[in-house]
Amino acid sequence: MLIIGGLFEIGFTTCLRYVDGFRHLGWTLGFLGSVGCSMTLLEIASRTIPMGTAYAVWGGIGALGTVIVGIAWFGEPASLPRLLLILGVVLCIAGLKLTSGH
Repeated sequence: MLIIGGLFEIGFTTCLRYVDGFRHLGWTLGFLGSVGCSMTLLEIASRTIPMGTAYAVWGGIGALGTVIVGIAWFGEPASLPRLLLILGVVLCIAGLKLTSGH
């Protein structure tokens, strides 16, 4: 549930790029639907995973995915320092999950 929720977070950040002040109905509906799904799945996951860990994993998946989408589709920079910092985020998320006891 948590991984899928994180993927919906990538969806809502990508839609957010196009809502243009919430004037584009399709993108706005995509944003709202993705936010709703993402938050619902985070809430469900937090029933069995400590909230701090669940939030860090959910947010990390969204952040990592959003950076990847930005690099792949929107021409954002993929410099070595940026990629190393992203790797650091992934390692911290993995560490939190591994030490959560769940």
